[in-house]
Amino acid sequence: MWRNLMNKNMTLFKVYLLAGTFTFSGGMAMLPVIERELCDKLNLITKKDLYEYTTLSQTFPGVIALTNACFVGKKVNGTVGMIAAGLGAVLPAYILMSIATVLYQLVPQDGIVLSILGAIRATSAAFLITAAYSIARYNLNNVVNIGIALVCFILTIFNLVSAPMLIVLAIVFGIILTYGRQVKK
Repeated sequence: MWRNLMNKNMTLFKVYLLAGTFTFSGGMAMLPVIERELCDKLNLITKKDLYEYTTLSQTFPGVIALTNACFVGKKVNGTVGMIAAGLGAVLPAYILMSIATVLYQLVPQDGIVLSILGAIRATSAAFLITAAYSIARYNLNNVVNIGIALVCFILTIFNLVSAPMLIVLAIVFGIILTYGRQVKK
C-alpha cells in the first residue's frame, strides 16, 4: 500500500514536471498533456473531474497550473499528492525563469533566436486552443451555458468588461438561476 501511494506521488510529480517543462503559455496549455497521462493512460482521475478542477483553477487567483495541480493531486492522493503535483508544476517554471533571467541580456534578440521564439509562440497558441476546446466541450452543455460563454466572449473581445467583473457577474447569475429553479419547484 505504501509503495502504491509513493508511486502515485511520483507519477503526479513527473506528469506535472514534464507538462510544465514542455508546454509554454501556462496552466491551460498543460491540459492536453495532463489529460493524456492521468486520464487516458493511467486512469488516476476522470476527465470530468479534471475538467471541473481546470475550470475551478481559472476562477481562483494565482497561477493556474499550480491551482490545477493542487486540486488534481489532492483528488488523486490527498495532501501529499497535492504537494507532489504542486512541486512538479512550479519547479520547471522556477528553474527556467531563473536561467532565462540570467541569460536574457546575453542572447541576441534577432536571427535564429527570434525565429525560435516565434515558433514557440505558435506552438503555445495551439496548446491554448486545444485546452479551450476541451474545456468548452465539457462546460458548454446547454443553451444557457453557451449563451453565457458567448456574451462573456463578446464583452472580453471588445474590452467592455474586465475579467474579474465577468466572474462576479457569473456568480450572481448562477445564484439567480439556482434561486429561480428552487422557486419553480
